[in-house]
Amino acid sequence: MIIALGCDHAGFPLKKLLHAWLEKKGFKVLNLGVDTDAVPADYPDYARAVAEAVASGKAERGVIVCGSGVGATIAANKVPGVRACMCHDTFSARQGVEDDDMNVLCLGGRIIGVELAYEALNAFLNAKFSGLDRHQRRKDKVTAIERAYSKEAVK
Repeated sequence: MIIALGCDHAGFPLKKLLHAWLEKKGFKVLNLGVDTDAVPADYPDYARAVAEAVASGKAERGVIVCGSGVGATIAANKVPGVRACMCHDTFSARQGVEDDDMNVLCLGGRIIGVELAYEALNAFLNAKFSGLDRHQRRKDKVTAIERAYSKEAVK
């Protein structure tokens, strides 16, 4: 599985650890920056890069780390076809995929501890969309909202 990974300067320390963890687990990582925390970086730029990689199919899932996780979530969800959620627990990370077909996990580098971040990421990556009628119906309704406000085609 290819994972798009990006962060701003506040998320860099955690992103660096997650990158190594993902590679150790055998995932291919599409590193979309940043690669230092020495210079301030704007989270929308990296959230967009990760979201576009997922929406285009260059990556199957995405992970974005910013200071709180909030800004990255807001920015990523502007890209049609992306369903990004901030999760700082394993239940939401798993359930978000199983019920809502979440495809981008957002984490707050200043909020979540490293071990919990690994556990949440593991839950996110191992989960599969259930495809149950009620979940598909709800996903279709979300996609319909997105289409109503988007000029781009939505997956």
